[in-house]
Amino acid sequence: MDVPGNEESLAESTVGLTPRQARRIRIVLASVLMAAMAGVLVVRLASRTSVLVVGVYGAALVLCGVVIELSRNGRTRLGTWLLGIGLAAALAADWLLLP
Repeated sequence: MDVPGNEESLAESTVGLTPRQARRIRIVLASVLMAAMAGVLVVRLASRTSVLVVGVYGAALVLCGVVIELSRNGRTRLGTWLLGIGLAAALAADWLLLP
């Protein structure tokens, strides 16, 4: 019987991802975003060749790779923050710096 305030019933009632599932989701997300950044890089290079374009999107690709490695090593929260802030910075740099 479940008694109100029982810690076991509270632990069973919370539904969430296991750490392994969270890592896999973040790895897949970073891989998809890496492929998207590679596609955007190809499109941007086709329209205008610039070292700055390669620098911005190359940094975004490296960032996605770092996030994949962080997720593989169990640092999923750090990887998620880094991915969000880093890709937002790359898109802002594209909008502000690139012609």
